[in-house]
Amino acid sequence: MLMPSIFGDSLFDDWFDFPFRDLDKTERKLYGRHADRLMRTDIHEHDDHYDLEIDLPGFKKDEITLELKDGYLVVSAAKGLDKDENDKKGKLIRQERYAGAMQRSFFVGKELAEEDIKAKFEHGVLTLEIPKKEAPKVPEKKYIAIEG
Repeated sequence: MLMPSIFGDSLFDDWFDFPFRDLDKTERKLYGRHADRLMRTDIHEHDDHYDLEIDLPGFKKDEITLELKDGYLVVSAAKGLDKDENDKKGKLIRQERYAGAMQRSFFVGKELAEEDIKAKFEHGVLTLEIPKKEAPKVPEKKYIAIEG
């Protein structure tokens, strides 16, 4: 017997399982059940740099790492829950906070170094300033004319 769960994402998830219901959940299927936990990012282009604003609500500065490797800027965030703290507060009957990790990468070019990128974290928003650097131009091949 299928019983609705009042502790699921929605009280009506199990009650109304019509075929058209899957049409509006395409994004959920693509990103998983908790698509709202992705790193939502806004990118603004300026003449000499890019500004990235990444939403990371609920994270602290020390839970976020930035790494530059092979021309990709990798932004990682990991969060853990303290089990002892939950036990001191009483019996846990429902937990909506989560523990886990997420990661996202952006190609910024192989010309950049770690010191070129400026990062700031305030009020759950990670702001990155990434300068525009052009790739070194490949010298044109010059041919020598052959006489005769």
